[in-house]
Amino acid sequence: MVRFIKPGRVVIVLSGRNAGKKAVVVKCYDEGSKDRPFAHCLVAGVKKAPLFITPKMHEKKQERRTRVGAFIKYVNYQHILPTRYVVSGDIDFKGVVTDEKMGSVKQRKELRKELRNMMTKKYTSQATVKKGEKAGSLHTKFLFSKLRF
Repeated sequence: MVRFIKPGRVVIVLSGRNAGKKAVVVKCYDEGSKDRPFAHCLVAGVKKAPLFITPKMHEKKQERRTRVGAFIKYVNYQHILPTRYVVSGDIDFKGVVTDEKMGSVKQRKELRKELRNMMTKKYTSQATVKKGEKAGSLHTKFLFSKLRF
């Protein structure tokens, strides 16, 4: 069978607290691991999508509305829905999210903060592209948009 859930693939989480949220696959465990003997993957996702802003809003309000909430978790392959989008080169999750950082609660909290800052920075940088320059890809825009259903 062809492996189509690879690192960088945008997926939708189907169960749990983050059901209906978009995430990016960071690492795959097709054969399972010692702790989890089933096929699963480590995902980093968008818990709270950024809101629409206008130029009339104060700077502080714009900053607050463009903040991105993040989450990280191990998810069974049965509980994710892969999409056609891949964000491999746009955002470097592999450098930030590692198995060692997922070890304790304190490290996970720090990792979540780091992810949130990285995602917010990426979102704001793609929003402030000048005319004539290449904007962020469609795949990144899909990741940061709220899922409508």
